[in-house]
Amino acid sequence: MSGARLGAVTLIVPDYAAGIAFYCGVMGWDLAEDVDQGTKRWVTVQPPGGGTRLVLARAEGPAQTAAIGQQGSGRVWLFLHTDDFDRDHAAMLAGGVVFEEAPRDEPYGRVAVWRDPFGNRWDMIQPRQLG
Repeated sequence: MSGARLGAVTLIVPDYAAGIAFYCGVMGWDLAEDVDQGTKRWVTVQPPGGGTRLVLARAEGPAQTAAIGQQGSGRVWLFLHTDDFDRDHAAMLAGGVVFEEAPRDEPYGRVAVWRDPFGNRWDMIQPRQLG
């Protein structure tokens, strides 16, 4: 699979506006696509540095509504890398993002767990420069 890469991950949200408001407003990400498909939209967002996109999928029906914030079954399942932990941590706190813990240093880098407003648990990591 030479040349393959992970292009996007779907994140179920209560509605498109709430997802866009948080990721593009509070987080400062780019709205990469917003295409009306009739009964739904194709909405993708990504950090300003690019990389894997999030497909914001509006929950449809009870099962998907119940999955909002539970896609990782209570575990951290999304990992946001940064090149300046202190800058981004301060900006996220100023934007009202809730961190579950104080930043800590691990062998792989500086990290802290945070939640988006939908309940998804993330790690923000400034990877340690090796070698």
